Amino acid sequence: MPKPIALILLNWNTPQFTSNAITSLLQHCNPLLFDIIVADNGSTDGSLSILQQSFPGLIYLDNQENLGFAEGNNRAVEYSISKGYIYSLLINNDTEVDQDVVTGLFDHLEEHPKAAAVQPAIYWMHQKQVIWNGLGLYNPITGKIYNNNKIQSVTAFHQAEWLTGCCMLLRNSVLKQTGAFNKAYFLYYEDVELSFRIRKAGHELHYLPGLKIYHEAGASSQLSSKAKEGTLSPIIHYYVNRNHIWFLRQYGNPLCYPIMFLYHLPYYLVLLSYFVLRGRRKKAGYLFSSLKDGFFAPEEVIWPKLKKDINTSL
Repeated sequence: MPKPIALILLNWNTPQFTSNAITSLLQHCNPLLFDIIVADNGSTDGSLSILQQSFPGLIYLDNQENLGFAEGNNRAVEYSISKGYIYSLLINNDTEVDQDVVTGLFDHLEEHPKAAAVQPAIYWMHQKQVIWNGLGLYNPITGKIYNNNKIQSVTAFHQAEWLTGCCMLLRNSVLKQTGAFNKAYFLYYEDVELSFRIRKAGHELHYLPGLKIYHEAGASSQLSSKAKEGTLSPIIHYYVNRNHIWFLRQYGNPLCYPIMFLYHLPYYLVLLSYFVLRGRRKKAGYLFSSLKDGFFAPEEVIWPKLKKDINTSL
């Protein structure tokens, strides 16, 4: 019998972050509960061989190309389910722990059968007293996706409207029912979309503020500080804005669409003006493309028979 948890780390050209994450997990968490699966998304810096030499006892999956966060993790989830693991624990590779967060998440799902997934409080790596991501919330009027970073109680759990893919423990039995991430999203908002799909199927999502991990945030999306386009990769603006619009097209109330548009329009205008004034043409172009593809991409491109395709592969 396998251990109950497949702990999944997705790597793309960041072996040092992945190495630090593995080291902290092995140091602070109960190894009897989990196997670590490292899925490499076609790294070009020798990541896979570096990690295999440093941690020969782990499970490695070579995706051979950059499949994005969504499909890269899906491949590992497929492996997790096919090998009989009960849970899949997705953790960003630029995270570290200083407590046994795996046992805490595992115990919670064992004690709360209505919950399909659970997330700890996620703190900034460089400001370990400040929460980066807490209780996931959604405003159905404005379409705003946000989180409450105030710790209300360290002993209680809270029902969330969405969980972050940075760290979530999921029941594989539920994923077989709902499907995993929508690979069309590639990067960003795939966790929010999955969360809403899981809740739509009748399951709960829980947030545990008493458990914590630390997150570097955006390690694989940073550019040189001297780059003309700034420190954040221009493509990030494409996926963030396009996928938010896709999410609202699927789960938003059409009666609120005019309010949502007016609420977000100033943000788009200010961001576009800033890029133009700073000479960041790539970012301006990606932002324009994100709005075009967000509003006008055909439904069959965004939701390609999601549940059927994923369940078939599992």
